[in-house]
Amino acid sequence: MRIASRKIVSEALVIHAIFSMGVVMLVITGMYYYYHFILQKIGLTTFACLFFLVCIYTGRALCVQFYLRNKPFHFSLYTVLALMAIIITWPLVAKKIFDSPGDIIEFSVTTLPFLIIGLVMGIFIKLIRASIQKQIQEARITAEQKQSELDLLQSQLSPHFLFNTLNNIYGISITQHERVPALLLKLSSLLRYSVYDTKKLFVPVTEELEYINNYISFEKLRLSDRLVLQTGIETIKDPAIMIAPMILIVFIENAFKHARNTLDEKIYIEIDLTVTGNFIVFSVRNSYNELKHENSISQASSGLGLPNTIRRLNLLYEENYKLDQFIADNMYIVQLRLKTK
Repeated sequence: MRIASRKIVSEALVIHAIFSMGVVMLVITGMYYYYHFILQKIGLTTFACLFFLVCIYTGRALCVQFYLRNKPFHFSLYTVLALMAIIITWPLVAKKIFDSPGDIIEFSVTTLPFLIIGLVMGIFIKLIRASIQKQIQEARITAEQKQSELDLLQSQLSPHFLFNTLNNIYGISITQHERVPALLLKLSSLLRYSVYDTKKLFVPVTEELEYINNYISFEKLRLSDRLVLQTGIETIKDPAIMIAPMILIVFIENAFKHARNTLDEKIYIEIDLTVTGNFIVFSVRNSYNELKHENSISQASSGLGLPNTIRRLNLLYEENYKLDQFIADNMYIVQLRLKTK
């Protein structure tokens, strides 16, 4: 903590030193054009530059002590007093330096605006810096909140998937125990990805599609002949195309889950994915039972996975995605359009 504090202080001193040197050069340049013979008096030039710096830091102090602490009356009062002090003091300084009244007036009139500008500059510099610091702090807080929420959502993905999958395997083990070993092998591969790779914010689409294909193979083993599956998943080889992990799988998992609840002999599921320009276009359709019309939407939106996925989409993609869910022709349809990362 002490080392960090010393580092911050050192950086602040360096910044102020560089700023002061820049101001001195600015004042010297300005005085060269408005009062060129002052360059012949090195001591006077140095004094004028230092006084200009004092005006800047006076304005900065007034802003910190009063304006930023919501004391507008005190800020206005002390700013006016500071201006009066500069206007009164500077001609007296000139009188001590010059003997000729003409030189005193010319010097005062020529250099006094620089000092007033210095005071105003100090106020505005601090206001701008305070505004930038506030924006940075707000952005940092927002980012930390989003990251905390995202970490929480991602930590829930694997337990949610594992809970559903183990329930399914348990049901199969009762009636078709000979299929359990192959399912467990597939489950091992799926969990390896969901546990380790979902820690990243974005992964290559190629890895996500490999996971999806493994999941589909897992469901084929589980559902056997009852499943009628059509897939139109584009083969993507470019590892630079990125996507948030475990986004698409939730919709596919829900499709299998809710299709199994139909009374039809066959389960119909269609899965399509293409990359068009800078967008990933994904859709999944599954069987829909008209007898459950009144609560189908709530069923499709139930469970932990889908609400978490929508929240993750809002956090990671913000306005760069479009999600539609609706029922048509005895099918529950999900359409998702994502901008590639």
